[in-house]
Amino acid sequence: MSTLILTLPNATADAADGYHYVLTPDGLSVGDSGRASLALLPAASELVALVPVHKLSWHQVKLPKGSLGRGIFRDGGPARLRAVLDGVLEDRVLDDTAELHFALEPATSDDAPVWVAVCDRGWLKTAVEILERSGRPVSRIVPEFAPDASRDLLHVLGTPGEAHCVAVKSTGVVVWPLSAVGLALLDWPEYQPVVAEPAVVAQAEALLQHAVTVQSVALRRVQSAQSAWDLAQFELLNSSGARSWKRVADAALRLAWSPRWRAVRLALLALVVINLAGLNAWAWREQTALQAQRQNIRDILTGTFPQVQVVVDAPLQMGRELAALQRASGQASGRDLEAMLSAFGAQAPANAVPDALDFAAGELRLKGLKLTTDEVSALSLRLKPQGYVAAAESGTVLMRSGGER
Repeated sequence: MSTLILTLPNATADAADGYHYVLTPDGLSVGDSGRASLALLPAASELVALVPVHKLSWHQVKLPKGSLGRGIFRDGGPARLRAVLDGVLEDRVLDDTAELHFALEPATSDDAPVWVAVCDRGWLKTAVEILERSGRPVSRIVPEFAPDASRDLLHVLGTPGEAHCVAVKSTGVVVWPLSAVGLALLDWPEYQPVVAEPAVVAQAEALLQHAVTVQSVALRRVQSAQSAWDLAQFELLNSSGARSWKRVADAALRLAWSPRWRAVRLALLALVVINLAGLNAWAWREQTALQAQRQNIRDILTGTFPQVQVVVDAPLQMGRELAALQRASGQASGRDLEAMLSAFGAQAPANAVPDALDFAAGELRLKGLKLTTDEVSALSLRLKPQGYVAAAESGTVLMRSGGER
Protein backbone atom coordinates (compact mmCIF):
# COMPACT_ATOMS: atom_id res chain seq x y z
CA MET A 1 0.00 0.00 0.00
CA SER A 2 1.61 3.27 -1.14
CA THR A 3 1.48 6.32 1.12
CA LEU A 4 1.90 9.95 0.12
CA ILE A 5 3.29 12.09 2.94
CA LEU A 6 2.68 15.84 2.57
CA THR A 7 4.23 18.45 4.83
CA LEU A 8 1.61 21.11 5.49
CA PRO A 9 2.76 24.62 4.56
CA ASN A 10 3.34 27.30 7.20
CA ALA A 11 0.56 29.46 5.75
CA THR A 12 -2.38 28.87 3.45
CA ALA A 13 -0.88 31.11 0.78
CA ASP A 14 2.24 28.93 0.67
CA ALA A 15 0.18 26.02 -0.67
CA ALA A 16 0.20 27.64 -4.09
CA ASP A 17 3.98 27.18 -4.21
CA GLY A 18 3.56 23.43 -3.83
CA TYR A 19 3.96 20.80 -1.15
CA HIS A 20 7.02 18.97 0.04
CA TYR A 21 6.11 15.32 -0.44
CA VAL A 22 7.49 11.84 0.06
CA LEU A 23 6.01 8.77 -1.63
CA THR A 24 6.66 5.47 0.13
CA PRO A 25 5.57 2.18 -1.46
CA ASP A 26 5.61 0.21 1.77
CA GLY A 27 5.59 2.71 4.64
CA LEU A 28 9.28 2.06 5.38
CA SER A 29 11.35 3.11 2.36
CA VAL A 30 11.46 6.22 0.20
CA GLY A 31 10.14 5.77 -3.32
CA ASP A 32 10.04 9.37 -4.51
CA SER A 33 10.32 12.82 -2.95
CA GLY A 34 10.33 16.45 -3.96
CA ARG A 35 8.04 19.45 -4.17
CA ALA A 36 5.01 19.79 -6.45
CA SER A 37 1.66 21.48 -6.74
CA LEU A 38 -1.53 19.63 -5.82
CA ALA A 39 -2.29 18.82 -9.44
CA LEU A 40 1.13 17.24 -10.00
CA LEU A 41 1.42 15.22 -6.80
CA PRO A 42 1.78 11.45 -7.37
CA ALA A 43 -1.15 9.14 -6.66
CA ALA A 44 -1.16 6.90 -3.60
CA SER A 45 -3.42 4.61 -1.59
CA GLU A 46 -3.50 6.97 1.38
CA LEU A 47 -2.41 10.50 2.19
CA VAL A 48 -0.75 11.43 5.47
CA ALA A 49 -0.50 15.10 6.42
CA LEU A 50 2.63 16.06 8.39
CA VAL A 51 2.40 19.01 10.80
CA PRO A 52 5.76 20.88 11.07
CA VAL A 53 7.41 20.91 14.47
CA HIS A 54 7.15 24.68 14.93
CA LYS A 55 3.37 24.62 14.39
CA LEU A 56 2.76 22.48 17.50
CA SER A 57 3.17 22.94 21.22
CA TRP A 58 3.12 20.09 23.69
CA HIS A 59 1.50 19.97 27.11
CA GLN A 60 1.32 17.12 29.59
CA VAL A 61 -1.83 17.28 31.71
CA LYS A 62 -3.69 15.17 34.26
CA LEU A 63 -7.32 14.76 33.22
CA PRO A 64 -10.10 14.48 35.81
CA LYS A 65 -11.46 11.01 36.44
CA GLY A 66 -14.15 10.02 33.96
CA SER A 67 -13.10 12.54 31.31
CA LEU A 68 -12.39 9.88 28.73
CA GLY A 69 -15.10 7.68 27.21
CA ARG A 70 -15.16 3.99 28.04
CA GLY A 71 -15.95 2.79 24.51
CA ILE A 72 -13.54 0.84 22.41
CA PHE A 73 -12.29 4.03 20.75
CA ARG A 74 -12.59 6.21 23.88
CA ASP A 75 -14.74 8.76 22.07
CA GLY A 76 -17.65 8.97 24.48
CA GLY A 77 -18.55 12.65 24.86
CA PRO A 78 -16.08 14.57 22.64
CA ALA A 79 -17.77 17.90 23.42
CA ARG A 80 -17.42 17.29 27.16
CA LEU A 81 -13.78 16.20 26.75
CA ARG A 82 -13.05 19.30 24.68
CA ALA A 83 -14.52 21.48 27.45
CA VAL A 84 -12.32 19.70 30.00
CA LEU A 85 -9.21 20.37 27.89
CA ASP A 86 -10.20 24.03 27.51
CA GLY A 87 -10.30 24.36 31.28
CA VAL A 88 -7.09 22.44 31.93
CA LEU A 89 -5.02 24.26 29.26
CA GLU A 90 -6.48 27.73 29.60
CA ASP A 91 -3.62 28.97 31.77
CA ARG A 92 -0.90 27.16 29.79
CA VAL A 93 -1.44 28.61 26.31
CA LEU A 94 -1.09 32.17 25.10
CA ASP A 95 -3.97 32.15 22.62
CA ASP A 96 -7.67 31.79 23.28
CA THR A 97 -8.49 28.09 23.60
CA ALA A 98 -11.45 28.55 21.22
CA GLU A 99 -8.93 29.30 18.45
CA LEU A 100 -6.79 26.24 19.14
CA HIS A 101 -7.00 22.62 18.10
CA PHE A 102 -6.28 19.91 20.66
CA ALA A 103 -5.31 16.29 20.09
CA LEU A 104 -4.76 13.62 22.72
CA GLU A 105 -2.00 11.06 22.53
CA PRO A 106 -3.02 7.53 21.46
CA ALA A 107 -3.99 4.99 24.13
CA THR A 108 -4.79 7.70 26.66
CA SER A 109 -5.96 7.07 30.20
CA ASP A 110 -7.21 9.41 32.89
CA ASP A 111 -5.23 7.40 35.44
CA ALA A 112 -1.94 8.98 34.34
CA PRO A 113 -0.76 12.25 32.77
CA VAL A 114 -1.38 12.48 29.02
CA TRP A 115 0.23 14.49 26.26
CA VAL A 116 -1.86 17.02 24.36
CA ALA A 117 -0.75 18.46 21.02
CA VAL A 118 -1.90 22.04 20.44
CA CYS A 119 -1.93 24.03 17.20
CA ASP A 120 -3.85 26.80 15.45
CA ARG A 121 -7.29 25.45 14.62
CA GLY A 122 -8.00 27.73 11.67
CA TRP A 123 -4.66 26.96 10.00
CA LEU A 124 -4.98 23.19 10.35
CA LYS A 125 -8.64 23.07 9.31
CA THR A 126 -8.00 25.21 6.23
CA ALA A 127 -4.98 23.12 5.21
CA VAL A 128 -7.02 19.91 5.42
CA GLU A 129 -9.98 21.42 3.55
CA ILE A 130 -7.71 22.53 0.68
CA LEU A 131 -6.51 18.96 0.23
CA GLU A 132 -10.01 17.52 0.44
CA ARG A 133 -11.41 19.99 -2.10
CA SER A 134 -8.69 18.94 -4.51
CA GLY A 135 -9.83 15.32 -4.28
CA ARG A 136 -7.07 14.22 -1.91
CA PRO A 137 -8.71 13.41 1.44
CA VAL A 138 -6.36 13.07 4.38
CA SER A 139 -6.20 9.65 6.03
CA ARG A 140 -4.16 10.74 9.04
CA ILE A 141 -2.60 13.87 10.46
CA VAL A 142 0.66 13.21 12.28
CA PRO A 143 3.18 15.49 14.01
CA GLU A 144 6.65 15.86 12.56
CA PHE A 145 8.00 15.14 16.06
CA ALA A 146 6.25 13.92 19.20
CA PRO A 147 7.38 13.08 22.74
CA ASP A 148 8.98 9.64 22.84
CA ALA A 149 9.18 7.69 26.08
CA SER A 150 11.39 4.98 24.55
CA ARG A 151 14.49 7.09 23.84
CA ASP A 152 15.92 10.61 23.63
CA LEU A 153 17.07 11.80 20.21
CA LEU A 154 18.44 15.09 18.90
CA HIS A 155 17.59 16.09 15.31
CA VAL A 156 19.46 18.82 13.43
CA LEU A 157 17.38 20.26 10.59
CA GLY A 158 17.28 23.02 8.01
CA THR A 159 19.91 24.73 5.93
CA PRO A 160 23.29 26.17 6.92
CA GLY A 161 21.72 29.63 7.17
CA GLU A 162 18.60 28.54 9.05
CA ALA A 163 19.55 25.43 11.00
CA HIS A 164 17.82 24.40 14.20
CA CYS A 165 17.85 21.43 16.51
CA VAL A 166 14.89 19.47 17.85
CA ALA A 167 15.31 17.53 21.06
CA VAL A 168 12.77 14.69 21.32
CA LYS A 169 12.49 13.38 24.87
CA SER A 170 10.01 11.65 27.09
CA THR A 171 9.54 15.05 28.74
CA GLY A 172 8.52 16.81 25.51
CA VAL A 173 9.80 18.34 22.28
CA VAL A 174 12.18 21.30 22.44
CA VAL A 175 13.28 23.44 19.46
CA TRP A 176 16.33 25.73 19.52
CA PRO A 177 18.42 27.45 16.85
CA LEU A 178 21.54 25.46 16.02
CA SER A 179 24.21 27.45 17.82
CA ALA A 180 26.61 27.10 20.69
CA VAL A 181 24.14 28.91 22.95
CA GLY A 182 21.25 26.70 21.87
CA LEU A 183 23.22 23.49 22.44
CA ALA A 184 24.37 24.79 25.82
CA LEU A 185 20.76 25.42 26.82
CA LEU A 186 19.80 21.93 25.68
CA ASP A 187 22.76 20.45 27.59
CA TRP A 188 22.63 17.41 25.33
CA PRO A 189 24.76 14.52 26.69
CA GLU A 190 27.52 13.39 24.34
CA TYR A 191 26.48 9.75 24.62
CA GLN A 192 22.93 10.47 23.41
CA PRO A 193 22.35 9.97 19.64
CA VAL A 194 22.27 12.89 17.23
CA VAL A 195 20.78 12.73 13.72
CA ALA A 196 21.39 15.48 11.17
CA GLU A 197 20.17 16.26 7.67
CA PRO A 198 22.88 16.21 4.97
CA ALA A 199 22.84 20.01 4.55
CA VAL A 200 23.77 20.70 8.17
CA VAL A 201 25.95 17.70 9.07
CA ALA A 202 29.22 19.65 8.97
CA GLN A 203 27.78 22.52 11.01
CA ALA A 204 26.38 20.12 13.64
CA GLU A 205 29.65 18.16 13.96
CA ALA A 206 31.63 21.39 14.32
CA LEU A 207 29.47 22.58 17.21
CA LEU A 208 29.10 19.21 18.92
CA GLN A 209 32.72 18.21 18.44
CA HIS A 210 31.82 14.64 17.48
CA ALA A 211 30.38 12.72 14.56
CA VAL A 212 26.62 12.54 13.99
CA THR A 213 24.36 10.16 12.06
CA VAL A 214 23.24 11.39 8.64
CA GLN A 215 19.59 10.97 7.75
CA SER A 216 17.79 12.33 4.70
CA VAL A 217 14.78 14.59 5.07
CA ALA A 218 12.60 12.15 3.12
CA LEU A 219 13.47 9.17 5.32
CA ARG A 220 12.83 11.20 8.49
CA ARG A 221 9.38 12.12 7.21
CA VAL A 222 8.64 8.48 6.40
CA GLN A 223 9.53 7.58 9.98
CA SER A 224 7.34 10.41 11.28
CA ALA A 225 4.40 9.02 9.29
CA GLN A 226 4.74 5.73 11.19
CA SER A 227 3.73 7.51 14.39
CA ALA A 228 0.68 6.23 16.26
CA TRP A 229 -0.48 9.82 16.68
CA ASP A 230 -3.46 11.11 14.74
CA LEU A 231 -4.27 14.78 15.20
CA ALA A 232 -7.62 14.42 13.39
CA GLN A 233 -9.74 14.71 16.51
CA PHE A 234 -12.71 16.71 17.82
CA GLU A 235 -13.85 19.33 15.29
CA LEU A 236 -11.79 17.79 12.46
CA LEU A 237 -14.22 14.87 12.42
CA ASN A 238 -17.96 14.99 11.90
CA SER A 239 -18.78 12.59 14.72
CA SER A 240 -17.33 10.07 17.09
CA GLY A 241 -18.72 7.37 14.81
CA ALA A 242 -16.75 8.79 11.90
CA ARG A 243 -13.62 8.66 13.98
CA SER A 244 -14.31 5.08 15.01
CA TRP A 245 -14.87 3.96 11.41
CA LYS A 246 -11.82 5.90 10.30
CA ARG A 247 -9.66 4.12 12.83
CA VAL A 248 -11.10 0.76 11.82
CA ALA A 249 -10.42 1.49 8.14
CA ASP A 250 -6.88 2.71 8.82
CA ALA A 251 -6.13 -0.27 11.04
CA ALA A 252 -7.48 -2.66 8.39
CA LEU A 253 -5.33 -1.04 5.70
CA ARG A 254 -2.22 -1.20 7.85
CA LEU A 255 -2.90 -4.82 8.74
CA ALA A 256 -3.45 -5.70 5.09
CA TRP A 257 -0.46 -3.89 3.58
CA SER A 258 2.04 -2.62 6.15
CA PRO A 259 5.36 -4.53 6.15
CA ARG A 260 5.51 -4.45 9.94
CA TRP A 261 2.33 -6.58 10.04
CA ARG A 262 3.69 -9.13 7.55
CA ALA A 263 4.38 -11.70 10.28
CA VAL A 264 0.81 -11.33 11.56
CA ARG A 265 -0.61 -11.76 8.05
CA LEU A 266 1.49 -14.88 7.53
CA ALA A 267 0.37 -16.26 10.88
CA LEU A 268 -3.29 -15.61 10.04
CA LEU A 269 -2.84 -17.21 6.63
CA ALA A 270 -1.17 -20.24 8.21
CA LEU A 271 -4.02 -20.47 10.72
CA VAL A 272 -6.60 -20.41 7.92
CA VAL A 273 -4.70 -23.04 5.92
CA ILE A 274 -4.33 -25.30 8.97
CA ASN A 275 -8.03 -24.98 9.78
CA LEU A 276 -9.03 -25.71 6.20
CA ALA A 277 -6.74 -28.72 6.12
CA GLY A 278 -8.16 -29.90 9.44
CA LEU A 279 -11.74 -29.48 8.24
CA ASN A 280 -10.98 -31.37 5.03
CA ALA A 281 -9.29 -34.16 7.00
CA TRP A 282 -12.24 -34.36 9.40
CA ALA A 283 -14.73 -34.39 6.50
CA TRP A 284 -12.70 -37.12 4.74
CA ARG A 285 -12.66 -39.19 7.93
CA GLU A 286 -16.41 -38.83 8.44
CA GLN A 287 -17.08 -39.65 4.80
CA THR A 288 -14.88 -42.75 5.04
CA ALA A 289 -16.69 -43.89 8.20
CA LEU A 290 -20.09 -43.34 6.53
CA GLN A 291 -19.04 -45.31 3.47
CA ALA A 292 -17.76 -48.11 5.72
CA GLN A 293 -21.11 -48.24 7.52
CA ARG A 294 -22.98 -48.37 4.22
CA GLN A 295 -20.71 -51.14 2.99
CA ASN A 296 -21.30 -53.12 6.20
CA ILE A 297 -25.05 -52.84 5.69
CA ARG A 298 -24.69 -54.02 2.08
CA ASP A 299 -22.52 -56.91 3.21
CA ILE A 300 -25.10 -57.96 5.80
CA LEU A 301 -27.87 -57.82 3.17
CA THR A 302 -26.00 -59.79 0.51
CA GLY A 303 -24.61 -62.21 3.08
CA THR A 304 -28.04 -62.92 4.58
CA PHE A 305 -29.90 -62.95 1.27
CA PRO A 306 -27.47 -64.06 -1.49
CA GLN A 307 -30.21 -63.80 -4.12
CA VAL A 308 -30.03 -59.99 -3.87
CA GLN A 309 -27.56 -59.07 -6.61
CA VAL A 310 -28.06 -55.28 -6.81
CA VAL A 311 -28.21 -53.16 -3.66
CA VAL A 312 -30.13 -49.92 -4.08
CA ASP A 313 -31.63 -49.29 -0.65
CA ALA A 314 -30.28 -51.84 1.80
CA PRO A 315 -32.70 -51.22 4.73
CA LEU A 316 -35.77 -51.32 2.47
CA GLN A 317 -34.57 -54.40 0.60
CA MET A 318 -33.72 -56.09 3.89
CA GLY A 319 -37.27 -55.48 5.15
CA ARG A 320 -38.81 -56.86 1.98
CA GLU A 321 -36.64 -59.96 1.94
CA LEU A 322 -37.35 -60.59 5.62
CA ALA A 323 -41.09 -60.25 5.03
CA ALA A 324 -40.89 -62.64 2.06
CA LEU A 325 -38.97 -65.13 4.19
CA GLN A 326 -41.60 -64.91 6.92
CA ARG A 327 -44.38 -65.49 4.44
CA ALA A 328 -42.55 -68.46 2.93
CA SER A 329 -42.13 -70.04 6.37
CA GLY A 330 -45.77 -69.39 7.30
CA GLN A 331 -44.92 -66.84 9.98
CA ALA A 332 -46.89 -63.65 10.28
CA SER A 333 -45.08 -60.38 9.67
CA GLY A 334 -45.88 -56.79 10.28
CA ARG A 335 -46.81 -56.43 6.62
CA ASP A 336 -49.57 -59.00 6.83
CA LEU A 337 -53.24 -58.04 6.95
CA GLU A 338 -53.81 -59.60 10.37
CA ALA A 339 -50.93 -57.73 11.98
CA MET A 340 -51.98 -54.41 10.45
CA LEU A 341 -55.62 -54.81 11.45
CA SER A 342 -54.59 -55.76 14.97
CA ALA A 343 -52.42 -52.67 15.28
CA PHE A 344 -55.16 -50.44 13.84
CA GLY A 345 -57.82 -51.84 16.16
CA ALA A 346 -55.60 -51.29 19.20
CA GLN A 347 -54.89 -47.64 18.41
CA ALA A 348 -57.95 -46.36 16.50
CA PRO A 349 -60.91 -44.64 18.22
CA ALA A 350 -63.75 -46.93 19.32
CA ASN A 351 -66.13 -45.57 16.67
CA ALA A 352 -63.60 -46.08 13.86
CA VAL A 353 -65.25 -48.97 12.00
CA PRO A 354 -64.42 -49.23 8.29
CA ASP A 355 -67.04 -50.07 5.65
CA ALA A 356 -64.53 -51.81 3.37
CA LEU A 357 -60.90 -52.90 3.29
CA ASP A 358 -58.42 -52.90 0.46
CA PHE A 359 -55.13 -54.69 1.13
CA ALA A 360 -52.20 -55.14 -1.21
CA ALA A 361 -48.43 -55.44 -0.74
CA GLY A 362 -48.31 -54.22 2.84
CA GLU A 363 -50.72 -51.32 2.27
CA LEU A 364 -54.13 -51.28 3.94
CA ARG A 365 -56.87 -48.89 2.86
CA LEU A 366 -59.75 -48.51 5.28
CA LYS A 367 -62.81 -46.95 3.70
CA GLY A 368 -65.81 -45.34 5.31
CA LEU A 369 -63.98 -44.06 8.39
CA LYS A 370 -65.33 -40.73 9.57
CA LEU A 371 -62.14 -39.44 11.16
CA THR A 372 -61.02 -35.82 11.24
CA THR A 373 -57.60 -34.72 10.12
CA ASP A 374 -56.47 -34.31 13.73
CA GLU A 375 -57.69 -37.80 14.60
CA VAL A 376 -55.78 -39.29 11.65
CA SER A 377 -52.62 -37.41 12.74
CA ALA A 378 -53.02 -38.67 16.29
CA LEU A 379 -53.56 -42.22 15.01
CA SER A 380 -50.39 -42.01 12.91
CA LEU A 381 -48.39 -40.89 15.95
CA ARG A 382 -49.67 -43.82 18.01
CA LEU A 383 -48.92 -46.30 15.20
CA LYS A 384 -45.42 -44.99 14.52
CA PRO A 385 -43.71 -46.90 17.40
CA GLN A 386 -45.10 -50.13 15.89
CA GLY A 387 -43.60 -49.34 12.50
CA TYR A 388 -46.70 -48.03 10.74
CA VAL A 389 -47.82 -44.69 9.32
CA ALA A 390 -51.37 -43.56 8.61
CA ALA A 391 -52.62 -40.78 6.36
CA ALA A 392 -55.95 -39.56 5.03
CA GLU A 393 -56.23 -40.14 1.30
CA SER A 394 -59.34 -39.43 -0.84
CA GLY A 395 -61.87 -40.22 1.89
CA THR A 396 -59.97 -43.28 3.13
CA VAL A 397 -57.25 -43.91 5.67
CA LEU A 398 -54.09 -45.38 4.18
CA MET A 399 -52.04 -47.47 6.58
CA ARG A 400 -48.70 -48.91 5.60
CA SER A 401 -45.46 -50.11 7.06
CA GLY A 402 -43.05 -47.30 7.94
CA GLY A 403 -40.35 -48.80 5.77
CA GLU A 404 -42.50 -48.69 2.62
CA ARG A 405 -41.87 -45.90 0.15
